[in-house]
Amino acid sequence: MFWPFTLPALIAYAVLFLAPVGFAFWTSLYKWDGMSPMQWRGLRNYQQLFEDPVFRTSLTNTLELMFIGGSITFVISFALTLVLREMRAKLFARSVLFFPSLINGMVFGIAAGFLFSPSGPVNQALRFVGVTTPPQWLSSDNLIPMIIGTLVWTATGYYTSIIMAAVDQIPPYLYEAAELDGANAFQRFRHITLPCAWDVISVCAVLWTVSSVKIFELILLFGGSSGGGYPPAQSWNTALYVYAEAFPQATIPRLGTATAAAIVSLLMVTVVTLVLRRLMRRDPIEY
Repeated sequence: MFWPFTLPALIAYAVLFLAPVGFAFWTSLYKWDGMSPMQWRGLRNYQQLFEDPVFRTSLTNTLELMFIGGSITFVISFALTLVLREMRAKLFARSVLFFPSLINGMVFGIAAGFLFSPSGPVNQALRFVGVTTPPQWLSSDNLIPMIIGTLVWTATGYYTSIIMAAVDQIPPYLYEAAELDGANAFQRFRHITLPCAWDVISVCAVLWTVSSVKIFELILLFGGSSGGGYPPAQSWNTALYVYAEAFPQATIPRLGTATAAAIVSLLMVTVVTLVLRRLMRRDPIEY
């Protein structure tokens, strides 16, 4: 009875995922513009990638978005979880926190661009309190911190809501017993909430790992020019690098290099996910 139930899902998985990945890997071994005959290059596309300083910068930026952005997001989510569990109106607060995840990220990119523009409200407020030369928030050097800040802004409520859903399943008597023993709010979070919700937190970490590599529109929105140009290369991540290689503005498409970069991104996500799952593995808690 196993195969009749699983075979349709396996076929769909093979057609929609394994076959495209296999074709992408095969394409990454060739020089190809999508129209002319394919020219065999073997692993030279991968060698060229790691010799390209733009790709190395893109890879570094992707890891920064993944680890720095993820660390900030989960620290804030844990702090909000600590506060929300003690609130009376926690359902309303969770709804408010979750609302940003329902809106397209580009809306927040536009909002951040307005708030932090040279003549925007943030700089106006700084000038009002005596800062004569406000920071150039949207300069090339500050694009990655601004993108990380926007990601944290949009993602914190989403992961807080997921973690709080797990916290709601924890029996209240565990917290009551801890209060009787004199544990404060942080100690209850550390010794009850965190261990009991650990499986859900590990899933959230994997979700963040996957989503952080796919960030595209925010970088394009923050750094792109009004004439449709690409952002400065120092703000690229691997997703934007793949797009720029596949759809260059002044040269022919380089689909072999683009798919090689995509395969490297896929391998990076796979490795980080496996390491995370290994490091965050815990014995299940029964209550």
